[in-house]
Amino acid sequence: MSPLEPPLGGTKGPKLGYTVRRLVIGETVIDLGCGAGFDVFTAANRVGPSAHGGRTNDMAKNMIEKANKIKIKINAENIEFVQGAITSIPLPDNTADCIISNCVINLVPAAEKQLAFNEMYRLLRPGGRVSISDILARKELTEDIKKNIALYVGCISGASQVSEHEAYLKKAGFWDPLIVDTKNDLNVYLTAGEDGTSCCGTGAEKDSSCCNAEMQARCCKPEQKESCCQSGSSSTCGCQDKTSMASDAKKLAASLGIMDFNEWAGSFQVYAVKPMTS
Repeated sequence: MSPLEPPLGGTKGPKLGYTVRRLVIGETVIDLGCGAGFDVFTAANRVGPSAHGGRTNDMAKNMIEKANKIKIKINAENIEFVQGAITSIPLPDNTADCIISNCVINLVPAAEKQLAFNEMYRLLRPGGRVSISDILARKELTEDIKKNIALYVGCISGASQVSEHEAYLKKAGFWDPLIVDTKNDLNVYLTAGEDGTSCCGTGAEKDSSCCNAEMQARCCKPEQKESCCQSGSSSTCGCQDKTSMASDAKKLAASLGIMDFNEWAGSFQVYAVKPMTS
């Protein structure tokens, strides 16, 4: 059994609150796909002002800019935001004690997922741990589901199977991965937008990598790309108003023969440790 205990219960989407509460003063944390920095700002408070609390990564320039504005506003001197691909992060080996990532790995192309886990292993110090909150597939997704952009943005169609996720971690070199099913109900996707929410946050705050540059290019019309994830957008990528989202999601599910999203995927917490010696 991994020394990392299962998380506390959460609501609709994956949560990292348990991991953040377990951080120790003086530790360094990396948040992959940090968006505007919500998780890392919280983590930085836990590790103390003398520590390099957050070295965070996101592909989207606009998210990094937003995060830095917040950093300046709250005078968070122990945080650094870094723009770069999750498979090649411009930080040195053995940088962090803990790596966190929230609803991001499912958006990494299947061919690059192993590279992302290899990068996590490289960045962690010996004995360091990784804590991922994400959507994983319970069984092989159909080609129609995999190719559906709406479900990709909804954090479902890009999800790896649980067994694949474990294999990625072990191949990267991690010790004794622990994958916990949170039992959260993914059928809230069918009502997404009625209250402005999605798997990655509220409609007024598109701060996660669900709204990175790649997603803007894939899910939004050319003339809308720049405003896709601006404040006030109410769909997952800001391309439709929230009054139509739930209806569209239900139509989509029906067209794909999906009666229950929980049959296909679930919200999981993933923990693993880098061995003290390789």
